[in-house]
Amino acid sequence: MVEMERAGLPTVSFTAAGFVKDARRSAQAFGLTALPIAVVPLPLTNQTPEEVRRAVDGCIDQVIQGLTESPATIVEAPAAGPAAERLTIEGADTLDALDRMNGLFLERGWSDAFPLVPPTPDRVERMLGGTRRARDEVVAVLEPGFGVGTVEKIAINAVMAGCRPEHLPVLLAAVEAVADPRFLLRIAAMSTGPHAPLILVNGPIVRQLGINSGRCALGPGAPSFPNVVIGRALRLVYMNVGQAYPGLMDMDTIGSANKFSLCAAENEEANPWEPFHVEKGFDRDQSTVTVQTVYGQTDVLDFANTTPERILQTVVSAATNIAIGSTGRWLEGHWADPRTKVTVRDHGLVMLCPEHAAIIAKHGWSKADIRRFLYENARMPFRLLRWTKEPSTLIAGRPDLQWLLQHPDLELPIFEVPDCFEIAVVGGPAGRSMYFYGAHEPVTKPIER
Repeated sequence: MVEMERAGLPTVSFTAAGFVKDARRSAQAFGLTALPIAVVPLPLTNQTPEEVRRAVDGCIDQVIQGLTESPATIVEAPAAGPAAERLTIEGADTLDALDRMNGLFLERGWSDAFPLVPPTPDRVERMLGGTRRARDEVVAVLEPGFGVGTVEKIAINAVMAGCRPEHLPVLLAAVEAVADPRFLLRIAAMSTGPHAPLILVNGPIVRQLGINSGRCALGPGAPSFPNVVIGRALRLVYMNVGQAYPGLMDMDTIGSANKFSLCAAENEEANPWEPFHVEKGFDRDQSTVTVQTVYGQTDVLDFANTTPERILQTVVSAATNIAIGSTGRWLEGHWADPRTKVTVRDHGLVMLCPEHAAIIAKHGWSKADIRRFLYENARMPFRLLRWTKEPSTLIAGRPDLQWLLQHPDLELPIFEVPDCFEIAVVGGPAGRSMYFYGAHEPVTKPIER
């Protein structure tokens, strides 16, 4: 709507009452605080046509006002942000001051609700010792709030999350990954869905930092300390740099514990194929971070089967879930960033446990064979593939697919191409893999040596 107003076309956005603060904050981020809105009592989702008409009729005066009055001047997003604010917090003793700090940060929305480590100047200075990059270097401008992420600001969030200086290069690479246009950060950070960033680390840095790739790699506990704090730091960066605060930009309907921290390393020692990052074009001795947005995950329990087909059929049963937003979304077209023109497909992520990976590889199967099997077998009838949309409206913009309306029971793949299935080997002994319902595609970035 801001882009249309920028082009001289008057607009009005229908906004549910529970989303007004979000709409105002979003419009401000895009440079037009006074973007006209018309407030309806409830979201227009799950409403009958008659209920939608009544809601729109009830705010028609707001529509007229928005279309006939000129909004405020559009302001471009800043190229640089202000320096980090310095606060002095006092208490009866150090513990009291710590409690006061955590209370203040929670009140201001800077906290994920777990206790934070105080980002004191000396701690931040030590954290900056983990990189050769200048403290004022801009790593990324992060949507949805277009916050300017300098090395120092990212380091501050790393301190609060409990990271150590040696973890900072991993976090910096993860921030670069989520800022990549292919990541579609604005959608991932603002959605009403439980979108969570999942971090996968590869290369020599895994052993150097002790990032857990085996049992309990996604936490909790001491074996996964680096995993937990790095994942937590990225979430704090989403909030305190990208300004994706819960209820204000982040409009997740119910929320998810995944959003606190999802970070693991690939178990390259147990991987019978090329490591994940080598598949992505990096050298084996280059350390990398991959970040992918996921909705959630499901356990893939298979203690009995001893052939690739049977094990992967268990994965198929997990992947074919009509309730997930990415299932069959390729029928509607591709995700696209209107500014960069980047188009993106949805991807799922299979975390194969070492036992399942070994059985599949023992039978001579490659990752390409796995993807082909999943693509050919993870299929659903057209009438179910996008259960939440009426078929004719689903493919309204796809004249090449109109013939599907005559074949509602035709089985179609949940993803458009086999490469939309990502595969990594993670975990310890026992036949339990994991399937992550992905949104958009993963982005891999090198970690500073």
